[in-house]
Amino acid sequence: MGPRCIAIVGPFQSGKTTLLEAILERTGAVQRAGRVTDGSTVGDSSAEARAHGHGVEPNVATTTFMGERMTFIDCPGSVEFMHDMRAVTPVCDAAIVVCEADERKLAALQVVLRELEEAGIPRFVFLNKVETLTGMVHDHLAMLQTASRTPLLLRQMPIWKNGIIVGYIDLALERAFVYREHAPSEVVDISAEDLVLEREARFSMLERLADYDERLMEELIEEIEPPRDQVFDDLRKELRDGHAVPVLFGSADRANGITRLLKALRHEAPGVGATRDRLGVPASGQPLAHVMKTIHTAHGGKLSVARVLRGSFKEGDTVIGSGGVETRVGGVQRLVGQAGVREPEAKEGDVLAFGRLEGVSTGDSFAAGRTPPAAVASVAPPEPVFATAISTRDRKDDVRLNAALAKLTEEDPGLIMRHMADSGELRLMGQGEVHLRVSLERLSGRYGVEVDRHPPRIGYRETIRGKVTVRGRHKKQTGGHGQFGDVVLEVEPLPRGSGFEFVDKITGGVVPRQYISSVEHGVREALDEGTLGFPVVDVRVALTDGSYHTVDSSDMAFRAAARLGMAEALPKAQSVLLEPIHLVEIGIPSDAMSKASAIVSGRRGQILGYDARPGWEGWDTLKALMPESEIGDLIVELRSATSGVGTFSSSLDHLAELSGKPAEAVMRKAHPARHAS
Repeated sequence: MGPRCIAIVGPFQSGKTTLLEAILERTGAVQRAGRVTDGSTVGDSSAEARAHGHGVEPNVATTTFMGERMTFIDCPGSVEFMHDMRAVTPVCDAAIVVCEADERKLAALQVVLRELEEAGIPRFVFLNKVETLTGMVHDHLAMLQTASRTPLLLRQMPIWKNGIIVGYIDLALERAFVYREHAPSEVVDISAEDLVLEREARFSMLERLADYDERLMEELIEEIEPPRDQVFDDLRKELRDGHAVPVLFGSADRANGITRLLKALRHEAPGVGATRDRLGVPASGQPLAHVMKTIHTAHGGKLSVARVLRGSFKEGDTVIGSGGVETRVGGVQRLVGQAGVREPEAKEGDVLAFGRLEGVSTGDSFAAGRTPPAAVASVAPPEPVFATAISTRDRKDDVRLNAALAKLTEEDPGLIMRHMADSGELRLMGQGEVHLRVSLERLSGRYGVEVDRHPPRIGYRETIRGKVTVRGRHKKQTGGHGQFGDVVLEVEPLPRGSGFEFVDKITGGVVPRQYISSVEHGVREALDEGTLGFPVVDVRVALTDGSYHTVDSSDMAFRAAARLGMAEALPKAQSVLLEPIHLVEIGIPSDAMSKASAIVSGRRGQILGYDARPGWEGWDTLKALMPESEIGDLIVELRSATSGVGTFSSSLDHLAELSGKPAEAVMRKAHPARHAS
């Protein structure tokens, strides 16, 4: 079967990191399980994760259970870091979905499960915090089922004592276990009372399995007890085929249910061969691996955490990435959190950190030889929903800032750095306010670059209402050759969205042909900042007349004349402020629609309509037109109203006139000296 790779995923603060600690303790990888509260865990071990008290990046830990090697990847639960999960899970053999019986987290659970469903990844549900459960487990299962499009299959029946779950009966093994804190469960006899309930629960499980097994269906109809091996074969097959999601329960905090979970993974989770098949990767061919995560370490340089899908690699091997860049493997390490142990070779199925693979990024595949492999699991970066503009506190750090951001964006596919040509600002964009805050903490903590942040500039523009004709004349005598340029410009508005149009109406050579382009250049320069202080759009400027001097005229003189003419024309043509309006599409759980509508209306949004979100049961899509100035922190308010799962996309739709006090406030803020009252 080879080494397994298992992702640990689930909603925010469901206990994923605590589960990883329990697994590592149970398998002997650590002597004692750490605790998230005191910052002693293998997962969430970065300074940023500990500062925020939750995962902000995938954490890798490899261990051995019953002689088989298993790598677990603890993925962040917040939707702001879900892009990291998307980069990891495609090359995993299976996933453990850690969740609680908490209705408030159903929407977040649905988001996680849908990601796995879309990728076809086999998955187990680990119902955590079982010590807090009350009422019927089947009722909790029915609630969780609303988040999964695939049937949930209960694998265990709880044993109750004084209103508390103290153990379970494995419905496949037909064996009872009583929990022992931080130790394997103890096998006990099934009581007579529980035996009746167990038979009912087991029959219910077998009925579900029989949906895809005619032989089992016949046995159930004829009341023939199926062989235990057949039951396990069916469980294994339905998991791998995506027909069922096994549900096991326990307590990560008390390390209850851990051994049974590990045994289920060992016996039922597929291996690297099945993962290759799912990805369409042939079993034979040159050694191949896929990068799930990139890490830039302080002393060890760049590490590429990759799954070996075929063949093997060792230090010094020449490899080629999906982008065609050849490089050499600078070492191979097995990771347990942030600690690395050198390995002589990366074998098929292993998840290891490869040193110094320059030119190979997260989402790339790499292979031995000289033929670039296709990326086996390309994941498109998510659209940003939050942005901030940044600048260094010390201008001497500008070069270091760009180098540091290049490393951060290589590590984090959800982080985008963009130099804005129109405003000149450096903008950092990502998946939410916390996501960007963590990125800036890394910038400061790892690279020592301190920055100031401020809201991004809004793309205000201005245009004109009236039509005017003006003369622009530039005449200067400084001894020797002077400067002379003379133009007559006809300036008028264009329909909204038309942009800028320059028309040459010169006849008779009153402005020589070689100076026409200089006039246009001068006009464009004048439009960079209009009367109100913003770029001017939707204007037609016609050059209708002018004059020149055979000696003193020049390109520079006619450019200056055009600027002077436009400086006179724009105020006379009644300048007006335009604000950008975006088409916004919001995805939210249906029960949050009224809150989302109120948020949009409170941000000067015009609701266009709403509908069911295609393929998302219990979700709606709301479409609206909203000013760009109101979108900046929209995601913060949306997520607050939707238990952290709301999202949106936006695109510029049109420019709309803004007048009165709102326009005055914009102009005073952008140009306080020019528009002081």
